Amino acid sequence: MSKEKEILQRFFKGESQRSIAAVLQVSRNTVAKVIRACHEHRIDAASLDGMDLDALHHHLFPEKADLPCQVPPDYEFIHKELLKSGVTLKLLWEEYVADCRQANKLYFMYSQFCKRYRDFVDQHNLTMHIHHKPAERLMVDWAGTTLPLYNPETGAVTKAYLFVATLPFSMYCYAEACRDMKEASWIQAHMHLMDFLGGSARLLVSDNLRTGIISHRKHEDPIANRAYQDFADHYGMALLPARVLAPKDKAAVEGSVGQVTTHIIAKLRNHQFFDLYEMNMAIRETLENFNNAPFQKKEGSRSSVFTEEELPFLRPLPQCPYEYAEWRKSTVQLNYHITLDYQNYSVPYEYVRKRVDVRLTSHIVEIYSEGRRIASHKRLIGRRGQYSTLEEHMPKNHQLYSQWDGNRFRRWSAKCGNSVHTVVERLLASYRVEEQAYKSCLSLLKLSDKYGSQRLETACELALQQVPSPRYKLIQNILVTQQDIKIEKPASRSQNAFVRGAAYYGGEHHGE
Repeated sequence: MSKEKEILQRFFKGESQRSIAAVLQVSRNTVAKVIRACHEHRIDAASLDGMDLDALHHHLFPEKADLPCQVPPDYEFIHKELLKSGVTLKLLWEEYVADCRQANKLYFMYSQFCKRYRDFVDQHNLTMHIHHKPAERLMVDWAGTTLPLYNPETGAVTKAYLFVATLPFSMYCYAEACRDMKEASWIQAHMHLMDFLGGSARLLVSDNLRTGIISHRKHEDPIANRAYQDFADHYGMALLPARVLAPKDKAAVEGSVGQVTTHIIAKLRNHQFFDLYEMNMAIRETLENFNNAPFQKKEGSRSSVFTEEELPFLRPLPQCPYEYAEWRKSTVQLNYHITLDYQNYSVPYEYVRKRVDVRLTSHIVEIYSEGRRIASHKRLIGRRGQYSTLEEHMPKNHQLYSQWDGNRFRRWSAKCGNSVHTVVERLLASYRVEEQAYKSCLSLLKLSDKYGSQRLETACELALQQVPSPRYKLIQNILVTQQDIKIEKPASRSQNAFVRGAAYYGGEHHGE
């Protein structure tokens, strides 16, 4: 249709149909069809100049003017629908086609549908086809510039590192100062970020820093730090680290880092902070002004766009806040316990000598083997060397010991003798945890079944003379070697003494 006027203009100038087809790159049948319609409806060169393309087409082919027209889509509705998560132009076009077919109306093909949408955006000065949808991505990073933190007593200066996060749709920002860039600080800053936003996004985009991503090779799936993955799972977010050496993947937060450096760090450069809480309060105040500042080229501010257009799309926070957990590895000892931070936690005895994964929070210790949780304990605090032992983790023969207590051993030892009772008392007192002495006490008292209570009492008496707190092995050796019945008594002097005469000593003349 767009070349009908050009065909007739060239025809009126005397050009042949073959040359017109060659110049305009249309078929000769098309040229012949247009010229034939011109003769039928009597159009001359003078009337041709005053007609637009649509009018000319309807004049040449009036029979086609009665055909139904294509239904234009509601692009204002389409623009709003694109804000929703997962909605694409392709999906909206398919829905538009289904509606037109149901109403027996013509529809635009996909390419024309997209072109008309772009024209609508340009015509109404809207934000061009939404590259970032609301609550779709949350980008996080560390700022390269640090803040000085002063020691109030010594005046020493340490660095405070700035954590920055951005929602790229509204460009709404969050910032927080941390003492270091370790895993605990990284996770803690994310937890504060969730509370600040009041919801979570679908994707969490970070850099490839060690506290978040362990490995991210070109043709392989990224491997996230286990604690960071737990955090993302708790809030229902998927981790999507940026490509290595590709800062454009998180351009929004990269740009925000620069702006935050200017609006926050630069404005606070002349302040002296002696406490991290005080520093973060000042950052929060400056950040609020930054988010409320009006945009230069469009209406509203970061805060207004976030509140009105993005906040409703954020995913709700879980009922229980995330609790930071540290993951470690440990080997189950022969006593079916693992040792963490000088405290001992039991594991089912079948896992002795196996390597297990341990998840530690401030309150709970969870032990996993091959991804399955096999034990859980309340975390021990206080003095070192404490034991948390569950009876079901013990072998059957060890469960017998768990049914005893210190008073029962004291009563039993008192029946055997004072020395035996003293040894048991000192055994119970020699361990940091009384339960650790039960095995030694039971083994010691069981010696009376083999050697008798009297020999055990004597052996304990001898052992106490050698060491203040004798052990089972020493007393057993005394009994095995029969030292308790080989005690030599001192020889008594005879009342009838034998007296040798003087002659025996060479004193024959002594008598004289």
